[in-house]
Amino acid sequence: MTVPRILAAHDSMVLLVDMQAGLLPAIDASEALVARVHRLLSAARALNVPVIATEHCADKIGATDPRLAELAEKVLHKVHFDAMREADTLSQLPVGRHNVLVVGTEAHVCVLQTALGLALAGLTPWLVADGIGSRRESDRAAALQRWLQGGGNIVTSEMAMFEWLGSARNPAFRDVLALIKSSDETIVSDAHHSFVSESQ
Repeated sequence: MTVPRILAAHDSMVLLVDMQAGLLPAIDASEALVARVHRLLSAARALNVPVIATEHCADKIGATDPRLAELAEKVLHKVHFDAMREADTLSQLPVGRHNVLVVGTEAHVCVLQTALGLALAGLTPWLVADGIGSRRESDRAAALQRWLQGGGNIVTSEMAMFEWLGSARNPAFRDVLALIKSSDETIVSDAHHSFVSESQ
């Protein structure tokens, strides 16, 4: 997991872990987290990077936040904290996308355990430092520290977007740059209005 590398859009995917309606209100600074994750998922869509979501015990915790769910290609249901322990998770991931950017909640439980499971499965997981959250910031920080001490890869959402782009000549450059420059408040507001309009 420690081999230096630059991300590329063609071999990356994003795994959106358990950003569900019943859990997010308890997460520290959840609206800012949703905004940052929404920005990353929007860039992923612009650059043809697949996004897969997981939902933990959705019958009790609810579905993925609709602002994010609209950007996911499919949802995988789970009862294990490590999504890779579900029998069909690996087979449901896109083929050839060995760099897996992990975002979601909670950082110290399902996110960390799933990232460890991805590594054990032979994939290369990256924790997106500004795209994961916990109820307590201390737990999020501990998850990142443990991940780093184990030799794991960390990236920020902006690092990922620029690495996916590779060049200012990328056809999606202007669209992704606009996402990078947008504020958290604008992202959340636009996503909310878009969801409301589509649901009416």
